[in-house]
Amino acid sequence: MTDFSITKAQFDLPEGMIYLDGNSLGPLPKAAKSRVAQTMSDEWGEMLITGWNKAGWMAQPTKLGDRIGRLIGAPTGHVVLGDTLSIKLYQALAAAVDLVPERKVILTDSGNFPSDIYMADGLIKALGRGHELRVIAPEDIENAINDEVAVLMLTQVDYRSGRMHDMANLTAKAHSVGAVTVWDLAHSAGALPVDVKGCNADFAVGCTYKYLNGGPGAPAFIYVAPQHVENCQPALSGWLGHEAPFAFDLDYRPGTGIERMRVGTPPVIQMAALSAALDIWDTVDMGELRAASIELSERFIKGVEATCPMLTLASPRDPEQRGSQVSFAFDQGYAAMQACIARGVVGDFRAPNIMRFGFTPLFIDADDVDQAISIIADVMQNELWRDPAYQTRSAVT
Repeated sequence: MTDFSITKAQFDLPEGMIYLDGNSLGPLPKAAKSRVAQTMSDEWGEMLITGWNKAGWMAQPTKLGDRIGRLIGAPTGHVVLGDTLSIKLYQALAAAVDLVPERKVILTDSGNFPSDIYMADGLIKALGRGHELRVIAPEDIENAINDEVAVLMLTQVDYRSGRMHDMANLTAKAHSVGAVTVWDLAHSAGALPVDVKGCNADFAVGCTYKYLNGGPGAPAFIYVAPQHVENCQPALSGWLGHEAPFAFDLDYRPGTGIERMRVGTPPVIQMAALSAALDIWDTVDMGELRAASIELSERFIKGVEATCPMLTLASPRDPEQRGSQVSFAFDQGYAAMQACIARGVVGDFRAPNIMRFGFTPLFIDADDVDQAISIIADVMQNELWRDPAYQTRSAVT
């Protein structure tokens, strides 16, 4: 059984801070400091370029990929790390549309993360083959899946509201009409149990700097289902996805299996930090984590609604229909969030009016939730957000 008091003790959390923003950037695992220092001094410092072999740097993207694979229900050998989430999304989507060349519709919803939509639009323009990006309301997605659709591209958990799509049901519906699926797990991996194999998902991508605690700029991951991994064509044919990278052939030949989805040089130091975080994750049962997350978020909703009637719940009320975050709408949400942060409750703001709070049982417990409710109530009841200091928006909200 997962002991979350033990996992909490493994994070370096500032004294007096209640950190409810692990859904945006996870906190620092204490062990990451020494792991990164070791990588820099003992490996980079002493081994220099021989570290690619002696320290196993080149193999890290697939080794760490398999550890993430356990958290998302992927079979061994089907997840690889590297690059950014936008790059991995582009790769997955490009490979997906090639599997259904006779169709031209990429279907997504208006709640999707804008970057995914930008990358899809850019791919369509680059291909120049007449594809259409069809963006509809989230609640209409299931009925919009028809035999025109080539690819269903969705983020499982909405970044604003936490609303969660039914991956198994929508994947089955897509397959029933001959479409393939690309799932963005940015707000799912490390937040709730995911079963890409059991759901028969075709492709999935995600980041490691949110719930997985890999640190700012930590690499993204991509999953390719067994039935596609030897046949999908990488649109970004980088040298490390080549069959023989160090043969330096001028002609590209894709590598075997998931290796073909590699692009550029692995971020060795960042992967060291991620490996320390995954040491914690290796001890976590995802079912137990989900149960604890629901308990914390339900406690939070009840407390905030009892004390802050001016805030409107913007997340699904049914915990089975949302991820591991809770959002409230408030017209002065940015200023209110800044006032909360100034008092030690750290969440974030998403335009136009969403105050967003993440619940990560690895380092948040019931006492933290109760303290957060008390501070938020003080900010809202006494309109502390009206202070001019909280009105000017920073570049990152």
